[in-house]
Amino acid sequence: MSMTVDPVRTVRRPASSRRLSRFARQFFAKTSARISVACLTLLVLVTLAGPWITPQNPYDLTSIDFLDGRLPPGSESATGMIYHLGTDNQGRDMLSAIIYGLKISLGVGVLSALAAAAIGGSIGLFVAYKGGRIEGLVMRLVDLQLSFPTILVALMILAFLGEGIFNVVLAIILVEWATYARMARGATLVEKKKEYVEAAECLAVPTRRIIFRHMLPNVVPALIVIATLQVARAISLEATLSFLGLGVPVTEPSLGLLIANGYQYMLSGQYWISFYPGVALVLTVVLINLVGDRLREVLNPKGAK
Repeated sequence: MSMTVDPVRTVRRPASSRRLSRFARQFFAKTSARISVACLTLLVLVTLAGPWITPQNPYDLTSIDFLDGRLPPGSESATGMIYHLGTDNQGRDMLSAIIYGLKISLGVGVLSALAAAAIGGSIGLFVAYKGGRIEGLVMRLVDLQLSFPTILVALMILAFLGEGIFNVVLAIILVEWATYARMARGATLVEKKKEYVEAAECLAVPTRRIIFRHMLPNVVPALIVIATLQVARAISLEATLSFLGLGVPVTEPSLGLLIANGYQYMLSGQYWISFYPGVALVLTVVLINLVGDRLREVLNPKGAK
């Protein structure tokens, strides 16, 4: 007598899915990581939903009353609108202006950090693998650029290019690519000595495939950590440039320009024009840095303190 047994199929998740799940558990193991990610996500959602949730469009001249300029927090306009954070010197609602300005600051920071990571990371990865004179030449250029203050180089570039969001992004890319190039070079030199690279070279695998298919995935975690931290740095740099009048135009002010608009009124007691955009800027930078520090702890446990 034969007995038929139904086969039991064991469904396993792909290795990439398991790694992602393990990374998520490690990352969110700390309460500070959960809080920072939740707050940062809420901040991003608020900025994306800005046109629908803000009480006014601060850059629509038809919705601005100049007679409401520099009203303190909690004031009410003639139309019954309450300015919870007050108004600036042009009569714009500060809450609406901060949400719109934060969207520009985040956009500039994320876009410039990603572009600089792609450019600098690719250059560092390539020159480290090839070695020789090209590596020496590129790294001397990197050392030369990093020897100058970042803000000074950015000011020189914008003095030549002029103001504008695209020019600000380009200037930040030009001053930040060297950081990624140096980091990618260091990580590539470590990977270059490993057996899988030597095996690929013995099998005559094309250089492009060795670099971008085999070595790049092992270099990316270090670049992700640096890119996250550099987003906060780029936001701060853009705010500084806008504060100095060489950043985004006045028609699309970021947090830095909002702070600059109220700077001259600080001594007269009208603190809210600069204070609240400054709080939003500091809060955003701190949250991004917390996320970046946690990524560094998880992706590079040996380097975490």
